[in-house]
Amino acid sequence: MTTAAVEIPGYVAGTWAIDPVHSEVSFVVRHMMVSKVRGRFDKFEGTIVTAPDPLQSSVTASIDLSSVNTGTQQRDDHIRSADFFEVEKHPTMTFRSTGIRQEEEGFLLDGELAIRGVTRPVTLQLEINGFGPDAYGGTRVGFSAIGQINRMDFGVNFNGPIPGVPGGVAVSDKVTINLEIEGVLQQG
Repeated sequence: MTTAAVEIPGYVAGTWAIDPVHSEVSFVVRHMMVSKVRGRFDKFEGTIVTAPDPLQSSVTASIDLSSVNTGTQQRDDHIRSADFFEVEKHPTMTFRSTGIRQEEEGFLLDGELAIRGVTRPVTLQLEINGFGPDAYGGTRVGFSAIGQINRMDFGVNFNGPIPGVPGGVAVSDKVTINLEIEGVLQQG
């Protein structure tokens, strides 16, 4: 079987450090079955390697779970507790890619996500936003990715029932992950 080469305009092979100032790692979860709560992580780091063959590229990332930020201190403290992330025992969430696949609308990034000592496969829809120069003489790359996980698969299983609503729960099992990532080409 032969495959056509992947063509990406302006593609640059290299090693990139994720720029946390110009990137965002965020999530959305349904609350009380009627609305959505959004949050983000303020501290994270990672490395992207764009290989000469784009489908051989890779990414690793680590997220400081204590940096969760939903805009409400009380909720953030609860998310850090043993009911959810248990950050005292499990301070980081990690991601390591295992492959990239091309599809009609873009790419799929397969990987392993680890939360609370549990590692599970995840697939993210990946969009390559472009490669280009920055204002400092360097080179930047941008990616967007979205995916969904079931938090129960990672042992994040706290939930409160809603009184008077059969089967109603305070927090949905499904969590949408949104990534807006900008990388800086490393020299050397």
